Amino acid sequence: MTPPSQTPLLDQVTFPADLRRLSEDQLRTFADELRLETIAAVSKTGGHLGAGLGVVELTVALHYVFDTPRDKLIWDVGHQAYPHKIITGRRDRIRTLRQPGGLSGFTRRAESEYDPFGAAHSSTSISAGLGMAAARDLKGENFDVVCVIGDGAMSAGMAYEAMNNAGSMPCRLIVILNDNDMSIAPPVGAMSAYLSRVLSSKSYLSVREIARQMAAKFPTQVQNAARRLEEYAKGITAGGTLFEELGFYYIGPLDGHNLDHLLPVLQNVRADKTARAILVHVVTQKGKGYEPAEKSVDKYHGVAKFDVLTGAQAKSEPKAPAYTSVFADALIAEAEADRHIVAVTAAMPSGTGLDKFAKRFPDRCFDVGIAEQHGVTFCAGMACEGMKPFAAIYSTFLQRGYDQVVHDVAIQSLPVRFVLDRAGLVGADGATHAGSFDIAYLGTLPNFVIMAAADEADLMHMVATQAAIDDRPSALRYPRGEGVGVPRPVRGSMLELGRGRIVREGTKIAVLSFGTRLAEALKAAEELGAHGLSTTVADARFCKPLDQDLVRRLALEHEVLITVEEGSVGGFAAHVAQFLATKGLLDTGLRFRPMIMPDRFIDHGAPHAQYDEAGLNAAHIVATAFAALGQEKASIRA
Repeated sequence: MTPPSQTPLLDQVTFPADLRRLSEDQLRTFADELRLETIAAVSKTGGHLGAGLGVVELTVALHYVFDTPRDKLIWDVGHQAYPHKIITGRRDRIRTLRQPGGLSGFTRRAESEYDPFGAAHSSTSISAGLGMAAARDLKGENFDVVCVIGDGAMSAGMAYEAMNNAGSMPCRLIVILNDNDMSIAPPVGAMSAYLSRVLSSKSYLSVREIARQMAAKFPTQVQNAARRLEEYAKGITAGGTLFEELGFYYIGPLDGHNLDHLLPVLQNVRADKTARAILVHVVTQKGKGYEPAEKSVDKYHGVAKFDVLTGAQAKSEPKAPAYTSVFADALIAEAEADRHIVAVTAAMPSGTGLDKFAKRFPDRCFDVGIAEQHGVTFCAGMACEGMKPFAAIYSTFLQRGYDQVVHDVAIQSLPVRFVLDRAGLVGADGATHAGSFDIAYLGTLPNFVIMAAADEADLMHMVATQAAIDDRPSALRYPRGEGVGVPRPVRGSMLELGRGRIVREGTKIAVLSFGTRLAEALKAAEELGAHGLSTTVADARFCKPLDQDLVRRLALEHEVLITVEEGSVGGFAAHVAQFLATKGLLDTGLRFRPMIMPDRFIDHGAPHAQYDEAGLNAAHIVATAFAALGQEKASIRA
């Protein structure tokens, strides 16, 4: 006999329209079932769990009150949106999250009409929502735009730029501040909920407008007294002084897990059609309703597959240390010897390994929040005063601070040391987190040193090299995941700037690798050798300054020169090609073949499969060599 379903109400809901057929009395049970399903799904796939558990009730309330997808619901930082995906027609695929060919771990326009804006980086929702609201008004349409921002996203300046703009426009926009780390919220309770309900009610808003018009007829002192009285009333509910000053009508804070508090306020907000910006402040708990997550320091922000009963994560034993951990050890070793070394991260201490650095040097590690622009210029300021800042920022996140890299660092030739984790393809996080462009966007900047580690030992040497570079900016890139298992020194040694190395000698084909494709290049050389094609493999180490002597030698002594990199067009290969062309080294019959990432975004999947799709594994290097020689290989083995 089939056992009874643990989610009978959830089983009745495929889309939000189904949810709105339930009574309000059923919503508490429905939310409990939605939480169970979220936990069960992520236990099978891994992914972001804590943030989604924290917004289960909020998700239910928003879809129950608002007419989605006609009303636009924008989730800032899409990893909050797993419960949202379950009740917007994607439950049957929820166990494909972050899997090859499955659902994205973030909101995605191409995936569902219920995802009006894609979000994987943070702090974009208010800007996007305001743009949608402005377009709605210009077209004379009538729908609500609701932006849910939280999970640290309010630490980014872009959010405040958007709020400043929204507060100055006669444009109806609803912002839900999901305050899930208690960074803003004071006590939340029945009195706060009651006053929030009153302050958001249509009757109060009408009386408020009448009172404002009447007060305008009186002297300034009376107007000021009336305003102070209202601010006092709002102060009981925590006060939204900052948001009010930005032009928002502030309501809250509310218990984000109490549907009896959420529903009437959201219903009042939806009923108010005044052309203005409204901010509803809700307080939630990351990991809510799942004890292992609630007790965890990181609230199970990102997890591997896990056992639902115990919370134990199924993490495989690494064959080699992760590059992130190697970087942390290398930086600590340098900082032990140099008190001027400091480290900066933008809300990713564990993701960049700086949590280990912070434990050893708590006064020399700075987390600036989700504020990459500020973080870059903050480092520039420290460099001005003789400190040696290492800015550990994901490749794809540094894109947000590019203007500051150019104007505040490069033009002034300040020795800020950029350390770019997640260079190349990144697996389950997909295109939004793939570090594909940093070689190109940094390589255009004068007097910039750009390195890429080929293995763990190289990474340690490059950290030491960066510590020694004190007259210009530098960047070091390395991928997500494990190293290749080479021995590591206790502390790295400085490398000669702009000098690569020959790893394997050959005579006919040369493969010049920049980064961790070196291991694949060596595999390819073995196979080419088996076919009688003697192959040199070189590790460039530097894109800038380029090892011109090495490139010249490879060009003059081989029939084919292949470059391989984990980056887009305009990167390392472009620098090599520029040198070859200007020195006439392409005029004598050299067959030059650049291997780069294809000109498209690559979806989430297993890293090796992603590199297969990109055409950057050993088999593709072999095929490229055969093609350059005008030959065909019977088969390509990935």
